[in-house]
Amino acid sequence: MDWLNGLTHARTTGTAGILVTIIEVRGHSPRDAGAKMFVSTDTTSGSIGGGNMEATVIHSARTMLADGQTSMVESEFGLNEHARVEYGTQCCGGTVRVLLEPIGSRPTVAIFGAGHVGRELARILSRTEVILHLADSRRGILDDALAATLGEGPAVVHLHTLPAPETLIATLPYDAHVLILTHDHAEDLMLCDAALRRGGFAGIGVIGSSAKWARFRKKLAAEGHGEPAIDSIQCPIGAPDLTGKHPAAIAISVAADLMRVFQKAAP
Repeated sequence: MDWLNGLTHARTTGTAGILVTIIEVRGHSPRDAGAKMFVSTDTTSGSIGGGNMEATVIHSARTMLADGQTSMVESEFGLNEHARVEYGTQCCGGTVRVLLEPIGSRPTVAIFGAGHVGRELARILSRTEVILHLADSRRGILDDALAATLGEGPAVVHLHTLPAPETLIATLPYDAHVLILTHDHAEDLMLCDAALRRGGFAGIGVIGSSAKWARFRKKLAAEGHGEPAIDSIQCPIGAPDLTGKHPAAIAISVAADLMRVFQKAAP
């Protein structure tokens, strides 16, 4: 796989990796300055010339990923029989300087419900570095105009028109943030139940009042969910210090609260 395909796949899926670039060559080298490869925890794409240099760089890149390192690193390699090696000798005769650049993972956010608040929230989050899923069970809600607007930002956006939106729950990564804002309280409750049964999410939030949440708590308990699981759902959603009932105000509050969560989770 070409390095650009590997990088694109990682950005699309939210996977962290290290972009490796040869930034200087003195003398002879298998690859020229500008050659790149992309390294993730379990795959590589592209090549900077193979041999000891490439194997050492891959090991260093995966160590950086394991340590959560976010700073760029430079390494220099002598390609001659006198250089210290671990993975075999390279006798090209040159010296190569390599830059290892961390490409961070992207959080995944799934918004269920593309009503007034859901659309506003999706617009805000599409301007951030996230993997964004927006799902609605109603036909025609996720139109071309909305898709074009959400596609203008850096987020990777997936739109889903699903008669049974709970099916999306099963496909989300375990560290996803699930936000439930549908037009139907029965659908909200079904999605809360599905998210709790799936488990492992970074967060589950549902829009609503304290009265709505009191009813939901009783119904979720009747479905067999324990108190700790029910308590893991946030309702109401948003930053407590940012209030307001206008859809945009609610969306800003929810996005701000989410950004705080992202900051805490970042290395």
